[in-house]
Amino acid sequence: MLIRAVETFRVAPRWLFVRIETDDGIVGWGEGSLEGNSDIVRTAIAQFAEYLVGRDPSTIEDHWQVLTKGGFYRGGPVFASAVSGIDQALWDIAGKALGVPVHRLLGGKVRDRIRAYGWVGGDDPNEVGDHIAEQLAVGLTAVKMNASGRMSRLGSAGELDRVVERVAAAREVLGPDRDVAVDFHGRFTLASARRVAPLLEQFHPFFLEEPVVPENSHLIGDLARSTSIPVATGERLYNRQDFLPVLQAGIAVAQPDLSHAGGISEVRRIAAMAEVYDVQLAPHCPLGPLALAACLQVGFATPNYLIQEQSIGIHYNQGAEVLDYVMDIDPLKFVDGHFELLTGPGLGIEIDEAAVRKADRVGRGWSTPIWRHSDGSFAEW
Repeated sequence: MLIRAVETFRVAPRWLFVRIETDDGIVGWGEGSLEGNSDIVRTAIAQFAEYLVGRDPSTIEDHWQVLTKGGFYRGGPVFASAVSGIDQALWDIAGKALGVPVHRLLGGKVRDRIRAYGWVGGDDPNEVGDHIAEQLAVGLTAVKMNASGRMSRLGSAGELDRVVERVAAAREVLGPDRDVAVDFHGRFTLASARRVAPLLEQFHPFFLEEPVVPENSHLIGDLARSTSIPVATGERLYNRQDFLPVLQAGIAVAQPDLSHAGGISEVRRIAAMAEVYDVQLAPHCPLGPLALAACLQVGFATPNYLIQEQSIGIHYNQGAEVLDYVMDIDPLKFVDGHFELLTGPGLGIEIDEAAVRKADRVGRGWSTPIWRHSDGSFAEW
């Protein structure tokens, strides 16, 4: 069995799918989505395809080593996302060739279902409550919300009060037995994060996510040591080497993205390294069905897996929904706020190839919003 073709498809709302076909007709799918940069990743995958075509798809680890280390200039989100999509597709092929789900190839299941959470918006407390009620209605028992919109560098009294009011509203709706994670989204400085964290402790957040931008990861230990709330980060870290300093700094939850951090192969290694530091895994995944299925395959075989983010029904999925590209939505349905064990071969879902090809012909771009402070200077989105 040899690789015959590697294709990519840019599909709404902001995803990049990878299709790898073998000479005996097996097709593997993966997702190399790098939001706002699909065309750049697409070019990288085309370059990697020149190496892959004609080679054995089953030597997944060797391909991962060559694609990540074969160039003199390595790493970063573009190359890592390109490798991620390819890696997922190769694992999909391996599972399909053997007729088993990927988690069987990773050592077998360690759980029967994986808890899921959904993202909620809302700029004022009343909106937060309404949006959380919608997530509870579909059976979820955990949500994540942004702490704020645009945040000044040190956080005014009014800005910090509004953060507290919104989290308080979330806790009131959720009650004591459901969870709310609070995403700082890299919008806070270390100083403003340290100011607001003690104010939130009374509401027992599930975790505080990305309290500082990833290039300031060397500061995250200061926050972790200053609050009892578990600290999470990782969606903009791309390999084990990126994760090691934050694990050593005392984070509680690692959030690698299966489409940004080297795919199934590397995230499994990140999970094992996190376990050494008593850190739980909660992969970042506001992406499409392939990224979600890849996350779940890892989760079913990973002991320190906490919860799974997903974007089914999320407000910014404009132009297409997560389940629009799958033939059978049952494997990705919520059951009591969980995803049930995936039993189909490979990634465990069947892609609607006709829908994907049609979406790629239509084309749809997405760009990261640009925010500015009141003085006109750049603000973190």
